[in-house]
Amino acid sequence: MIEQSENGNVTILTLAHGKANTLDIEFCEALVARFEQLRTSPARAVVLTGRAKIFSAGVDLVRLAGDGTDYIRKFLPALHRLYDAVYFFPKPVVAAVNGHAIAGGCVLACCADMRVMARESGRIGVTELLVGVPFPVLAFEIMRAVTTPRFFPQAILSGATQPPDAAIERGFIDEIAEPAALMQRALELAQTLAALSPPAFAMAKRQIRQPVSERLLLSQAIEAEVTEIWTRPETLARIRDYVARTFKKS
Repeated sequence: MIEQSENGNVTILTLAHGKANTLDIEFCEALVARFEQLRTSPARAVVLTGRAKIFSAGVDLVRLAGDGTDYIRKFLPALHRLYDAVYFFPKPVVAAVNGHAIAGGCVLACCADMRVMARESGRIGVTELLVGVPFPVLAFEIMRAVTTPRFFPQAILSGATQPPDAAIERGFIDEIAEPAALMQRALELAQTLAALSPPAFAMAKRQIRQPVSERLLLSQAIEAEVTEIWTRPETLARIRDYVARTFKKS
C-alpha cells in the first residue's frame, strides 16, 4: 500500500494502493500508522507522492456504494484520522503531486505544508458535491485554510477540478515543476524545512493550524449531521449513480 524510502533526513512515502490510490478504511489506517511511526523516527521531513499519473482519486466510491451504511459509519472516522495525522503532523510534509488529486485525494495533498505539482500531469480539485456527499468537517476546514478566499465558495460548490496553472492561483498547490524534476524540487523544499529548528517549526505549524483546530471544536454537531447525510438511502443512490456514470465514461 505504501512504499517508503529515505533521502538523507527526508522520508519519501509513495502511495501504492491499486491503480488510483483510492481511500478505503485499510489504506487510511495504513497511512495513519506510518505517520505515527514517523513522529519518533530520525526523519526530519516527509515527502508524500503517488505513482504514474495519479496522486489519489479520493474515496473508493465503488467500495462505499457496494458496502453501504455500515461501511460508511466506519470509514468516515478512519478518513478523519488520516487527515488529522497528516495535517497536524509536527514535522514538515511536502506533497509531490505527480498526477490527478481528486476529492479526498485533493484534501490529502492539501494536508501538506507545501505542495508542488507536475506540469500537465493531471487535475486537482474537490468533487464531493458532484458525487452527492457533504464534506467531513476536517476536510472542509483544510480546504478553507488552503484555498484563496475569493475562490473558496466556487471551489466547494462547483466541484470543478483544475490543471496546475489554475490550481496554483486557487491555492491548491504552491509550485509547478516539470515532471522529471518533481521529486527533486519536492526534496529541496523538504530539506529546506528540515533545516529549521524542529521545536520552532512544530510550534509555528501548530500556530498556523490553530484556526482549523478551533473550528473543529465548534463543529462537532455538524460532523454528526454529515454522517447522517452520507448514510441516507438517497445519498447512496446518488453515489451509485455517479459511479455508474463515471465508469461508463471510462
